[in-house]
Amino acid sequence: MKLIILGAPGSGKGTTATVLREKYSLAHISTGDIFRANIKNGTPLGVEAKSYIDKGALVPDSLTVKMVQDRLSQDDCKKGYILDGFPRTIAQAKALDEMLEGSGEKIDAVLSIVVDDEIIKDRVSGRRVCEKCGASFNVKFKPTAVEGVCDLCGGNVVQRADDNEETVKARLETYYKNTQPLIDFYNEKGLIVEGDNGKDSDICVSQIEAGLKSKGVL
Repeated sequence: MKLIILGAPGSGKGTTATVLREKYSLAHISTGDIFRANIKNGTPLGVEAKSYIDKGALVPDSLTVKMVQDRLSQDDCKKGYILDGFPRTIAQAKALDEMLEGSGEKIDAVLSIVVDDEIIKDRVSGRRVCEKCGASFNVKFKPTAVEGVCDLCGGNVVQRADDNEETVKARLETYYKNTQPLIDFYNEKGLIVEGDNGKDSDICVSQIEAGLKSKGVL
């Protein structure tokens, strides 16, 4: 099962991907993780990517695609995977198609996680993160037992500078501007499967599974 997952910041995309990964033994592939791993390990691709990043330039699509291709060739992807954070543009989507076609493969479905903007603003503006262990909480949906203190390690729990309503609004506008063409692209191919994550993540996963079954993926 080869999937792509799309979702706005604060939509619960990561949580949904984690549930599907564990339930169906899929590799959850984050573009950010691929970049960090290649740069940390000093691979030829990582060295090349770092040369662009250090100059403040965008890493070319061709290099990003090579990194993704290298990651998909690893053993944990043989049972299937969820691509998270790639593709981000139509050009990247077309490059991914060409890459997969070269090995006789294709994307089975594209998961679109849908949440009302107001719910996302509540989630993100209420988010708090532990400075010590990185655990995530929410003042409304998942508060700490003691205000400002991490339940897991006792570290300080703070609000990130970019987790405010104005920043969230700007991030949502950017997401829709960049992602809507991608959703339209995959809709034309009949690959979109929607999951509503506005209230309950279990409902979202059930909707996705129903959609995958209707397309013969599950």
